[in-house]
Amino acid sequence: MSARLALRSLRAAFVFLTRLPVGGFPYLDDEWRWSAAYFPLVGAVLGAVAGCVDRALLPLGELAAALFAIGASLLLTGAFHEDGLADTSDALGGAFDREKMLTILKDSRVGTFGACALVLSIAGRAALLARLGHDAPWALALVGATARVGPVWQIAAVPYVASEPSKSRGVAAARSAQAGIATAWALSVAFAVVVTMDAAPSRIAAVFAVSTVVTVFTAWRYVRRLGGITGDFLGATEQLCELAAFAALAWSRA
Repeated sequence: MSARLALRSLRAAFVFLTRLPVGGFPYLDDEWRWSAAYFPLVGAVLGAVAGCVDRALLPLGELAAALFAIGASLLLTGAFHEDGLADTSDALGGAFDREKMLTILKDSRVGTFGACALVLSIAGRAALLARLGHDAPWALALVGATARVGPVWQIAAVPYVASEPSKSRGVAAARSAQAGIATAWALSVAFAVVVTMDAAPSRIAAVFAVSTVVTVFTAWRYVRRLGGITGDFLGATEQLCELAAFAALAWSRA
């Protein structure tokens, strides 16, 4: 991969996952495809920013700081992954056949299942971050990276079955090469956390372990219910990986 393609793909990754005005349009198909390789790096940057917010607001209390950190993340991403979680929850919870699921996924309205999922996701992450206390800033960067590896592997391994063009179409061409690089980025972030923050390797290993379990289980569930993945499903996977990773860190802190 040329330096130009690498830089353009990284830029495309920020365009895809965030609301940051990095520009660069139009992007080529190859640039969208390779952008998936940089999703964990983007997640680490987003997590680092949220971690700075958490650290700055700790005098307000650990729970308040955690909520504002999550709020900063929502602003930076435009609640991109949360939207996927809500739509996925409505589709899986409110439909019994494939066509009805696809109809719900295309509906911009949030139903009961989606609303409940959003409350549990935001409240759960805030409570777990508050439990982490002064570890929360580096945890946000680590989890931001690792939670975005699973969706890339799902793109590479599971059929994409959206019924019409979507924002995820170009990225959905990613394969094992992109997933491998995404994993390498997450491992690099984990190594940096161990070295600079003196985090126990066992805690980092737990994050990767639970993220892998969530990725495999959700992929199996998506295939069983719909025959493959959609962009919303990928967002749901990211959110569930975040919850599981924060839970693993909070559990191992006890």
